[in-house]
Amino acid sequence: MATNPERTSSGLLQINVINVQNNFPIENARVTISYKGEPTRPIEQVQTNSSGQTQQVTLPAPPVEYSLEPSVIQPYSEYNLTVEAEGFQPMEVSGTEILAESTAIQPVGMTPVGEGRPAEDPVVIPDHTLYGNYPPKIAEAEIKPVNESGEIVLSRVVVPQTVVVHDGAPTDRTARDYYVPYRDYVKNVASSEIYSTWPRATITANVLAIMSFTLNRVYTEWYRNQGYDFTITSSTAFDHKWIYGRNIFESISLVVDEIFDNYLSRPGVRQPILTQYCDGRQVQCPNWMTQWGSCSLGEQGYSPIEILRNFYGDSIYVNTAELISGIPASWPGNDLTVGSTGDKVRQMQEQLDMIATVYTAIPRVTPDGIYGQRTQMP
Repeated sequence: MATNPERTSSGLLQINVINVQNNFPIENARVTISYKGEPTRPIEQVQTNSSGQTQQVTLPAPPVEYSLEPSVIQPYSEYNLTVEAEGFQPMEVSGTEILAESTAIQPVGMTPVGEGRPAEDPVVIPDHTLYGNYPPKIAEAEIKPVNESGEIVLSRVVVPQTVVVHDGAPTDRTARDYYVPYRDYVKNVASSEIYSTWPRATITANVLAIMSFTLNRVYTEWYRNQGYDFTITSSTAFDHKWIYGRNIFESISLVVDEIFDNYLSRPGVRQPILTQYCDGRQVQCPNWMTQWGSCSLGEQGYSPIEILRNFYGDSIYVNTAELISGIPASWPGNDLTVGSTGDKVRQMQEQLDMIATVYTAIPRVTPDGIYGQRTQMP
């Protein structure tokens, strides 16, 4: 890959700092910003306010044109952040991406000193998928077979409050699972897979494809029906590229917030369509959307649905999901009580334990698949 061109344009960066123990904002955190290639030479220092947010900082970036056409030149600048706050362990972020004429938002979670918790690992943001080399999507049928059982997930399309992201290939047992709010997940994926400089119609079309794909995984319980305890993976060969701790972009975030309950349908098909896609430069994918192709159509004035129908056919349309809290999972067929065992009990315990990491008054639960007194206590 080519190195960065001259940074003759600029973008904005805001850092949001929270306590990982309770998600409360951290005031007066000090953030030191440096170029990724020169981490010992600070170029900016800022401090968080009572909301845990810094002011927006203007940072050099390559010209916007580099992100609007396929190129071997990296179209974004990368920065390192060092975050320090009294009473917290320092935190490092490497690779925050800044695109010209865009606002990047970098979340940072800090661990309190002396709480018996290990320090958070440094966040390392790899190459954007349109610039780096990642495995292409393994083709699947866009409509999955399901058995109509009347169970909650199979009887209606719902937007989950949380998705469980397996940070690796499905069979990688060493990969960590993350419980991620649905909107945050979509914002992360879209920021990892398209550029925020693209036309709004293009961003909307890609976000709809990402959400429809994700809701298909939720609706069909694709991985849980294979014996896994997660919703989706971060592997581009199987799903989308989700990157722990990466920055998102404001223009993408606004689109997601506006249409988060939408997905793509076909007539007579209840489930969201598994809308697969590729970049269209390094990988070609007939009958799927290409990301660079969607950018070109957006620049020509196509609307989001026109972009989508150009790739997926005229029968595709936008639908709206019902809303539900929590992590949707089909009913096991009987109520879970003391003495129950199995995967459904373990799934419930995992969710209870995740809640307990945020609401510390609730006791932690060991997900062992056995419904005992400890599980009943919360």
